[in-house]
Formats: sequence, C-alpha cells, structure tokens
Amino acid sequence: MGNSGTLAKYLALGIASFFAARPSRRKRLAGRKIAVLAADGFEQVELFGPARAIGDEGGEVEVLSLRPGKIVGMNVDVPGRRVRVQRTIREADPGEYDALFVPGGFIGPDFLRQSQEVREFVRAFDAAGKPIGAICHGPWVLASAGILRGRHITSWPGIRDDLVNAGATWRDEAVVRDGNIISSRGPQDLPVFTKSLVDFFTGTKPTPERPWAPAASSPQRSAPPALALAGAALLPKVAKARSVLGLTAAFAAGLVMLPALRALAAFTGRRG
Repeated sequence: MGNSGTLAKYLALGIASFFAARPSRRKRLAGRKIAVLAADGFEQVELFGPARAIGDEGGEVEVLSLRPGKIVGMNVDVPGRRVRVQRTIREADPGEYDALFVPGGFIGPDFLRQSQEVREFVRAFDAAGKPIGAICHGPWVLASAGILRGRHITSWPGIRDDLVNAGATWRDEAVVRDGNIISSRGPQDLPVFTKSLVDFFTGTKPTPERPWAPAASSPQRSAPPALALAGAALLPKVAKARSVLGLTAAFAAGLVMLPALRALAAFTGRRG
C-alpha cells in the first residue's frame, strides 16, 4: 500500500474513533411507557405526530382503545390511516403507564367518553398525579371523567361550553397547563403543543403554569374556525381526486401492458 493509501486508512480510523468516542444523547423518555387513548374516528395528525415525537425521545407508546384490531383515523371528515391497538381499555392497567395522551377528532373522543372503563382509567391517572395530555376534542374525555372542575383547560373551540359546564375555566390559547394536565386547541397548534407535551412528559422542561387570575373563561367564538370549514369542504374532493387518479393510473398501466400480455398469450399458445 502506498503512502496515499496508508494516509487514507489512518484518516478513516481517526474519523471512526472520533464518532465512537462521542457520547450519545440520552433519549429523555427512555424507559417510560405512554398510554395513547383513542377510538375509531380519532384525528389522524393529532395521534401520529405526538406519538412519533414521543417515540423519537425513546418513549414506548401503547395505543389503547375500546376494541382490538385496527382503528381508523380521520382527516377532519375523511377516513384516513389505521393504527393497531396494543390493548383494549379492559386489558390495560393504569399503574403500568407513566403518562396518558388523548388525541382529538370529532368522533373518537365521543366514543371514549361514553365508556365507564375509560372514565375510570382517566380518573386513576389523575388520582395518581400522573401527567395527562389532551388536544382538540380529547378534553371531552377528561370532562366526562369528572376531573376538570376548578381546572384551567383549552380545547377545540366547539366544545368550550361542555368544558365550562363541567366546571373548568376554558382558555383560548395554544397550550394550557394546570397541574398534571396539559391541553391544546387543535391541529393548528401541534408544533408548539407537541414540543410542550414531550417536555411535560419528561418533567425536565415543564410548561410553566400560569398565575390564573381572574378565573374567567375566554369568550365563545363568534364563528367556527375558517380553516376547519375549508378543510371539511375540500378534503372529500381531494380524496375523490386521488381515487380517480389511482383508477386512471391503473387503467393506463393496463393499456401499456396489454400488448405484452397479448404477445405472451400468443407465445404460450404456440408452445401448447
């Protein structure tokens, strides 16, 4: 080996030694188990985004639901991806988990809040002082569990009155923390909420509690969020367009393959 080859060899060894010697960053949620409570009709982006962020920090995510198998997510009012359920709520023990997260969606949280087992599960978390995160319609579940009286919370604006009637003070803010509960309004707040949620679950950089005074709820909205209305109108059209494009692509591929299939059939016929 020449001088240039020897130099390259030792340079490569030096670089490898440098990276091997660098201490790896310890993932902040390593060894912690997070329960994600969801049902058919959960808002897709509100589950997958935070769950991915928790996993990136080493946390073990378990999806709990009312039934086994796969539950279907939604993009506002259009069915989306499915996610596999690790355990039903009947099989889950609150004592096995370090934190709880409830994503939103117009449908899923409404299913969850009607389950006595879900309500008892949530109450057990709160009684133990474990961190609870909820976004969008997720706080509906906390309200039905009876843990919001005297607490400050935020949510999708459409369920403001339900939370106020459950005894909470509702704040029209991106992220609200009160004790062991952290909440957010919806998908528009996901970037700041996801970071706050991971920090909150680690306990290393907790979102500061506000000095809540006076204890007054933010006023009702005068109209539904324009972005949500636009999404509800547009997303079904996008889904239909994707379906049509898929069928068109399949048809075009069939046309392209047709001569080859005919040639293969003729060749097979001659051999037979």
